[in-house]
Amino acid sequence: MGIFALVTGRPGPSGFGSASTAAQVTDGVDASNLTAIVTGGASGIGLETARVLALRKAHVIIAARNIEAANEAKQAIIKENISARVDVLKLDLCSIKSVGAFVNSFNALDLPLNLLINNAGVMFCPHQLSEDGIELQFATNHLGHFLLTNLLLEKMKNTARTTGVEGRIVNLSSIAHVHTYKDGIHFDKINDWISYNDKRAYGQSKLANILHANELSRRLQEEGVNITVNSVHPGLIMTPLMRHSALLMRTLRLFTFWIWKNVPQGAATTMYVALHPKMKGVTGKYYVDCNEMKPSSYARDEKLAKKLWDFSNKLIDGASKS
Repeated sequence: MGIFALVTGRPGPSGFGSASTAAQVTDGVDASNLTAIVTGGASGIGLETARVLALRKAHVIIAARNIEAANEAKQAIIKENISARVDVLKLDLCSIKSVGAFVNSFNALDLPLNLLINNAGVMFCPHQLSEDGIELQFATNHLGHFLLTNLLLEKMKNTARTTGVEGRIVNLSSIAHVHTYKDGIHFDKINDWISYNDKRAYGQSKLANILHANELSRRLQEEGVNITVNSVHPGLIMTPLMRHSALLMRTLRLFTFWIWKNVPQGAATTMYVALHPKMKGVTGKYYVDCNEMKPSSYARDEKLAKKLWDFSNKLIDGASKS
């Protein structure tokens, strides 16, 4: 797409670009037969994603750590759209126990599952370990979503098989995936505080999001399952995600204001990949400004993706037994 298209908002091959909004890219789409889970749907682009999904008549499950904020988000969506179908369930992605409890709560609703939007995340945190003893950015941004997706996969497969409707999984990554540690993923130092760098740790977790999507896509294709898996970069948006670096980001925006998006624009690529008819059958790709883009060489490394898959399972198994 290039910097000119980013600044001007000029549409790419999809017909959309950086200036497109979530509502615009889904105009005319009827999602009344779909059920969607949006992690981090209580604020920022997650809330806008949930709002527009509900506007397109999907049944939306907001999965959030802060239940009070999630319920406020639900009420705001219903106030705007009285026919909206929105439920709220608690989910703390940095807790393996919480992920399991969320899946049990969702299954108890006896709903189908067509869309899984892995949106939630943390950014540039000081070094901290989760309750399972795993570095917080990796635990929240990647491992929690990895486990959540795996635990919901049979539900999604059954829904796709019984309804004939394609399931879609969307991982929110970031252009920051290019700024990671040497060799991509610090497998041997994932929790090490001495070598920890908050920016590279964030980039590592966002690289993991793409690798996860690519490897899951490959596995589902081998099985012949009617589910696509893609990753997206939403763009630069000032949201609560940046609470650990607010001053830095405000300063950066002062000098780069022309490349920043508002929240409706920030949710556009997620919504394009999740709902647009042109995305039918498209899987294992990375999207920026509603158009396919080639990610970093690490993100395209199939061996690295397989290694991360095995590593993630081992981390979860180890934490579950402790």
